[in-house]
Amino acid sequence: MDRNRLPIAAEGIPFVAGAGAVFLLVYLAGWMIPALFFMALTLFIVWFFRNPERNIPSGKDLIVSPADGRIIAVNNEMETRILRKRLIRISIFMNLFNVHVNRIPCSGRVSDISYNPGRFLSANRDKASLENEQNAVVLETTGGDQILFVQIAGLIARRIVCRLQKGERVETGQRFGLIRFGSRVDVYLPTDAVIKVSVGQKVKGGESILASIKNENRS
Repeated sequence: MDRNRLPIAAEGIPFVAGAGAVFLLVYLAGWMIPALFFMALTLFIVWFFRNPERNIPSGKDLIVSPADGRIIAVNNEMETRILRKRLIRISIFMNLFNVHVNRIPCSGRVSDISYNPGRFLSANRDKASLENEQNAVVLETTGGDQILFVQIAGLIARRIVCRLQKGERVETGQRFGLIRFGSRVDVYLPTDAVIKVSVGQKVKGGESILASIKNENRS
């Protein structure tokens, strides 16, 4: 069975199995109050790692959200570490209750992947983009643009999962990883991208449209 089609993310199975095993042992021992706690914990872990299907919008110029959450920033700024040029940054904050499976923003080819260890500041703080542990992916779109999306660990998140390989071709909305227990994803787009979201808006990974990129006038 395709791991991407499992009802929960494959990375969550050991956590579900562990909590479920403790619940069963405690229940069989007759300790009802601890058993209720571990049953609730098991159900929460199942819910946290849920892996729902999404309706992926069609259109080669569309950029979809790589994560569920809330838009906390839409800034035109200088990206100084990877692409080193002025870009529009859209930041999506995932709280503990959001789906944490991450998805590809648009079709293309993975040209670079860069992991950097760092701090674990609250992911909704602006300096988390610079200081927190993170994994950055550069994608060459089918239209010839470069976009950058960055998985950023948060205050509670301690594990970034990225299944992508350099040179791999990917499709819009494809699942590619997750961040455990509260985090953030930043997407960097060309400055002439047409932004479709605003700060405070809630989005769904693989489904909500962040922006469109037109390629007719590109050299």
